[in-house]
Amino acid sequence: MSRRDKIHEAVRNALIKDGWTITADPFELEYEDAVLQADLAADRTLAAERAEEKIVVEIKSFLSRSPLHELQAAAGQYQMYQMCIESVAPERLLYLAIGQSVWEKLFKMRIAQKFLDRFPMRLLIINLQTEEIVLWKQ
Repeated sequence: MSRRDKIHEAVRNALIKDGWTITADPFELEYEDAVLQADLAADRTLAAERAEEKIVVEIKSFLSRSPLHELQAAAGQYQMYQMCIESVAPERLLYLAIGQSVWEKLFKMRIAQKFLDRFPMRLLIINLQTEEIVLWKQ
């Protein structure tokens, strides 16, 4: 098992506060001759629609000296997970969970915005102090 990200528990707690049930921690993606591990899987029932939402969450802190390099690595990981999820768990949506300060500093940079326009990723922005979801970015 890979090492948990520093903000793992805060993201997990924020999802639970928002009504999600954690169904896997980590979530294994078996694709042909490879096994990958995303950080979490969670489900939530929508009472009004009697439907269920299912997500996979990959968590990143972006704590290195080069957050743009980390964004490149996270984007590659996201794309590989997305490809696997489409094949083995197509009912699930993939999200990259980040802290609110990373969203406000790194992801609001023009280069990051241009990158997200070209290579969209679903983002889950978390207030790490209150352990609450601030924004779901599609």
